[in-house]
Amino acid sequence: MNTDWKLPRRKFALETRATLIQVIREFFLSRNYLEVETPHRIPAPAPEAHIDAFPSGEWFLHTSPEICMKRMLAAGYPKMFQICRSFRQRERGDRHLPEFTLLEWYRAGIDYRGLMEECEDLFLYLLGKMRGGTLLEYRGEKIDLEKPWQRISVRDAFDRFATTPMAASLEKDLFEEIMVRDIEPRLGRGKPTFLYDYPAALGALARTKREDRGLAERFEIYLFGLELANGFSELTDPDDQRRRFEGENLKRRSAGKDVCPMPERFLESLRHLPESAGIALGVDRLAMIFCDALSVDEVVAFTPEEL
Repeated sequence: MNTDWKLPRRKFALETRATLIQVIREFFLSRNYLEVETPHRIPAPAPEAHIDAFPSGEWFLHTSPEICMKRMLAAGYPKMFQICRSFRQRERGDRHLPEFTLLEWYRAGIDYRGLMEECEDLFLYLLGKMRGGTLLEYRGEKIDLEKPWQRISVRDAFDRFATTPMAASLEKDLFEEIMVRDIEPRLGRGKPTFLYDYPAALGALARTKREDRGLAERFEIYLFGLELANGFSELTDPDDQRRRFEGENLKRRSAGKDVCPMPERFLESLRHLPESAGIALGVDRLAMIFCDALSVDEVVAFTPEEL
């Protein structure tokens, strides 16, 4: 079946997407960020129970540029960004592609709260350049991007929107199910939402809060019920990070998945990592909003099924 007839219908979306990427680049260059390129093919991804890397020979296609970019941060590059392709197995749906585009940036000398403020600035800059004003419309709904955005902790979101408390949802392994069903659809309505202070068990590569070790300094951004970005204060303790990776590999083994090799050079670099924060933002989902699209299929040139 010839699917190329769909390409002309995507022209407006692809043009809008191209402009969006150029404006993103303009924002970071205006703030003296260094644009970097790191390898897509790496010897060891960060072990995570629910993220599966594609093998590439004896190596892997990266699931994000995080490991390499943080090694650069540790080597003395204080502000950098990258717009690149990333790859994850078994991710396909209206909001997911196995090959997708990430914007990722890191900055030394700030924590996750400082990063939230920079996110506000980025989105306001994008909307100002693309549309003007502070009101963004998607599928007939409007939100105001003017600062400050809504900030709600994960615990408060569970108390407000879920029938199961946060602690119980973790014990019963229902956290993600409740998030998707009860909480996420209610976020980013009227104002963008920062959902912050995740349970430490879901901290991934985030630093835990000094005043509450049960929480991680991690946040996600929601607009119109759609999760767009995941950011955090960076963990700088290699021993703690190794324990977390080992725990993720135990979960992978229990689920019948392959165990990931340990990214030793990354772990060694954490000894030199300064206080910093970083974030990954899904460009395909952001393009969905600016193109008023229901699916990521509408904002990419080819879907996997069309190749």
